[in-house]
Amino acid sequence: MTRILSPILLLVFLFPSLALGETMDDLVERDGLHYKKFSLVPFTGKITGDEQGSVKNGKKHGPWVSYHDNGQLFMKGTYKDGKEDGPWVIYWDNGQLREKGTYKDGKKDGPWVDDSSLPWVKQTSKGTYKNGKKNGPWVTYHDNGRLSDKGTYKNGKEDGPYVSYHDNGQLFLKGTYKDGKRVGPWVSYHKNGQLEFKGTYKNGKWDGPWVDYKEDGTVNEMFTGTYKDGEKVK
Repeated sequence: MTRILSPILLLVFLFPSLALGETMDDLVERDGLHYKKFSLVPFTGKITGDEQGSVKNGKKHGPWVSYHDNGQLFMKGTYKDGKEDGPWVIYWDNGQLREKGTYKDGKKDGPWVDDSSLPWVKQTSKGTYKNGKKNGPWVTYHDNGRLSDKGTYKNGKEDGPYVSYHDNGQLFLKGTYKDGKRVGPWVSYHKNGQLEFKGTYKNGKWDGPWVDYKEDGTVNEMFTGTYKDGEKVK
């Protein structure tokens, strides 16, 4: 038994991937399929390391997890024939939730939570995706829990009434989107409640009379005037 086992142990020692599986760094991707280096046959087997799961006929398939460099969980979900499918969660490297929702055939589909926390802004958005695009009502909150933005998406573009607030609860922006562009009357307020600007958009551009105010309430002559197709004409 020892004579038979020793060569096997030696192979495992020299080639640990035989026992532990491959890492994604051991594979190359060609035309959407994963191969072992110098192989012409799509890879099938287990994946270990910073990414862990299985590859079947060159495509990620089944439960999958990946980790940040600091060992913190990065992503967890399921692949089906190489595409994300079912519930997925994504975390920042500090363990805080970054995204949570459901995929269908590789595209976001259904309710999603998106924590877009960055060094200069921390906000959490909630809404619904359909076939990979935002669709229906979406709301965003400041890190203090107060409402930041509220609007509606249609096929991935903002469409309908929109309202935004400063983190102190003061109204910031109010207007309407159509097919992703600002249209009609819009107003904006400084954080202290002073009117910032008031005017009309046409096809996403300033059009008609506009008035712009500084935070102290004085008129900002640089931007106040009459506009046409986004250009100041008077």
